[in-house]
Amino acid sequence: MQKRVKVKPNSKNPRILEEDDGSLTVYLKSLPVDGKANTELIKVLADKFDVPKSYVRIKSGLSSRQKLIEIDLDS
Repeated sequence: MQKRVKVKPNSKNPRILEEDDGSLTVYLKSLPVDGKANTELIKVLADKFDVPKSYVRIKSGLSSRQKLIEIDLDS
């Protein structure tokens, strides 16, 4: 499954909002420094979809706020 994700780093209230078009807006506590926000994003999405962190992959947008995430639900 692929999801479009908009990341909002350095947020006081970490949460996930599902938009009407099926994309996600994810508010993270981490700063976008040294990949900390990406690491937190993978952990948060793995918890939400109840899969191991290794099943969640950032397909594009590694250094952008707009990301394409691939989640392997079949394994």
